[in-house]
Amino acid sequence: MFRNILVANRGEIALRVIRACKELGVRTVAVYSEADVDSMHVQLADEAICIGHGPSSESYLKVDRIMSAAEIANVDAIHPGYGFLSENPRFAEICESCKVKFIGPSAEVISLMGDKNQARATALKHGIPVTPGSDGIVETEEEALKVAKEIGYPVMIKASAGGGGRGMRPALNQASLIAGYNAARAEAQACFGSSDVYFEKLVENPHHIEFQVIADRHGNVIDLGERDCSMQRRNQKIIEETPSPLLSEKLRAEMSEASRTLTKEIGYENCGTIEYLVDDNENFYFMEMNTRIQVEHPITEEIHGCDLIKEQIRIAAGAPLSDHVVHSQPRGHAIECRINAEDPYRNFAPSPGKIQLFYAPGGRGVRVDTHVYSGYEVPPYYDSMIAKLIVVGANRDIAIARMSRALNEFLIQGIKTTIPFQASILNHAAFKSGKYNIRWVEEFMASQPDPPQPSSMESGLS
Repeated sequence: MFRNILVANRGEIALRVIRACKELGVRTVAVYSEADVDSMHVQLADEAICIGHGPSSESYLKVDRIMSAAEIANVDAIHPGYGFLSENPRFAEICESCKVKFIGPSAEVISLMGDKNQARATALKHGIPVTPGSDGIVETEEEALKVAKEIGYPVMIKASAGGGGRGMRPALNQASLIAGYNAARAEAQACFGSSDVYFEKLVENPHHIEFQVIADRHGNVIDLGERDCSMQRRNQKIIEETPSPLLSEKLRAEMSEASRTLTKEIGYENCGTIEYLVDDNENFYFMEMNTRIQVEHPITEEIHGCDLIKEQIRIAAGAPLSDHVVHSQPRGHAIECRINAEDPYRNFAPSPGKIQLFYAPGGRGVRVDTHVYSGYEVPPYYDSMIAKLIVVGANRDIAIARMSRALNEFLIQGIKTTIPFQASILNHAAFKSGKYNIRWVEEFMASQPDPPQPSSMESGLS
């Protein structure tokens, strides 16, 4: 086992890794920006090193500063968390060249699956269904018009690099194609340093289903079931649940086998997530692979009784998967709400600022992963997520009721949050019936021109 791990991230995921390390008896080193000096992960790590100013471009994305911190602290390994440098193959290469273990897959696999066009070709090579699309990068407007006509409208224009919904534009017809093509290229260049895009047939009103895979160097390749991430806005997930209310046992088995096959064939090691689009006729299509731990990993942990961060660390140290993980069977139903510092009644405008009161819900089957507390100042530089509320119940109805109760119990004063919006979704008949897809939130918002203002107990807003 490692002696000393540097956590190259911030917020709740940095705290999550530190806690797993403590349970494994591993010393931790936190890195932080000047804006995060009062963050909980800085306080709970065994050592903390400042790496720059607030903006991530001047701190958490600075490879040289992170590696300098790793050298100063004499660490054995680096855990990248999610976001920032977690899917940067160059960072993984630099770690290995400095004889510091990167806790994740190899740089080669990150590079292969990080390029969505290559990943799509790899999936197709191994018999995983993909949506009809371009054979490669679409480089000109003329080619864009030709490819879209061959595929047939509507099409989705996608950045070859990156993720998180960036560099994606739908084109419903020829009139909207060129504008969408140029907008996607410009956003991809700004976000990922590459303007490369490719085309896919747009699956209308799909469900977003992802499978959690995990593999070690001893030949164990397993999946821990699916998560339904269809409840999203602008390609950003709002609520996730497992198991999916959509999948039949037959479809679940087919997607499970496909996920394990792809994981094994590419020589993957560590935790990863394979994402699919599923239509109403139970056709599934490979979308991408995230070569890191996912934000929503806790709901998988809750129904499988495992700790995925510990497994990541153990695998990176050369140990086989834990027996209880290899032989785990899912029990119950789990739901996660991402609590963001945003105003849902002002088009989800960011709401940084000082949290005057933070009261987290509790009770049976309730878990809160967060780095914030009363008096904490939410900085304006980073993703707006400040907490994850996770519940587990014996079945889906119990989990929904528990989540509704927990949201109403969650008090955050001083800033606006998404809590009241998520509470309204949990109480909606479409969510309760499980009959929703990735377009549902946008349609719901469009049908609510004058949303009711939440009660103080419902939102905890000042």
